[in-house]
Amino acid sequence: MKKKIAILGSTGTIGQNLINIIKKDKKNFDIIVLSAHSNYKLLLKQSKIFNVKNIIITDKKKYLLLKKKKINGLNIFNNFKCFNKIFKIKIDYTMSAISGLDGLEPTLDIIKYSKTIAIANKESIICAWNLLKSKLDLYNTKFIPIDSEHFSIWFALEQKTSLKVEKIYLTASGGPFLSYPQNKFKTITPKRALKHPTWNMGNKISIDSATMMNKVFELIEAKKIFNIDFKKIDILIHRKSYIHAIVKFTNGMIKLIAHDTDMKIPIFNSIYLDKKILKTSNLDIHKLNNLELKEVDYDKFPINKILTIIPDKTSLFETVLVTANDFLVDLFLKKKIKFNEIHKYLFDILNLNEFMTYKKKKPKTLMDILILSKKVRLKTIDIINKN
Repeated sequence: MKKKIAILGSTGTIGQNLINIIKKDKKNFDIIVLSAHSNYKLLLKQSKIFNVKNIIITDKKKYLLLKKKKINGLNIFNNFKCFNKIFKIKIDYTMSAISGLDGLEPTLDIIKYSKTIAIANKESIICAWNLLKSKLDLYNTKFIPIDSEHFSIWFALEQKTSLKVEKIYLTASGGPFLSYPQNKFKTITPKRALKHPTWNMGNKISIDSATMMNKVFELIEAKKIFNIDFKKIDILIHRKSYIHAIVKFTNGMIKLIAHDTDMKIPIFNSIYLDKKILKTSNLDIHKLNNLELKEVDYDKFPINKILTIIPDKTSLFETVLVTANDFLVDLFLKKKIKFNEIHKYLFDILNLNEFMTYKKKKPKTLMDILILSKKVRLKTIDIINKN
């Protein structure tokens, strides 16, 4: 029987990786719906390859353009309120790979219709894990994290309890500026910052990797997903990106999870779950013999100090962090602020009394997050305009 699946964000890096994986095994998959924001040409191409009957394109102009084409047998939607029309029974698997807070609402909504959901949207997990967990439990939906580090931890724990974990280490490549002189950070251009040494990623996540904010986000994710105290999670620099996570257990045992720098590996395993063989490179002994693990230089990458002000329990403060950072990264990419100003403005925003109060407020609904996110963007513009 074919596995029924949905891919939200099918034209992005994660979505395309999944498409390429199952393209070689089409006979075993029935894609119920694909979605994209504006890349309608690739979306149409994907729908033709798999004979998909439902697509979602959220850009209004591209949606209207597609509707004019009047493609027989293809249902075209402009938003995610169509799920109740598309899904009559629970599907086997959903990949949620829409980036940013735009991916939160559809992720929350599609849990109801999914037996298993793989989430590659870190913003959703950071800002609304309590809302996601509530829905996962309510609809008995299995959750698989897709970030290589979190998938590695999930794999190391063998999907069991994390109560016997003594310490978890997430590894970071250090980005393109690990050995770059700190006094030259103010001259860093977007083009230079986008050149990641080991991973091929989108623009936003590449800049987050350069500032090391991506690792801050991943540590917050790990705390929420695995219900582990911040003091039990740490970051280690590992330039080769071969080891993705290290888990030390209270019985003295240590697990190191390694794989090539290819997101295809966690994605493949999330959908096949050990039922199919993935051909990969042989064990790289040279990399294992030269791990060169190092602690983070907090003076050079001060953005990591944000971890000291993140509350232990899920709060709306995480929405302030995610929104402000996303907005500042966008401004840097547009050359409106300097690279070394990203963390400076971010700390200015996070330390405002009006936002510090959100540390004690838990998101109760999606609207709580969206309203606050809009407020943060407006305040960020105001602060930058004053400087």
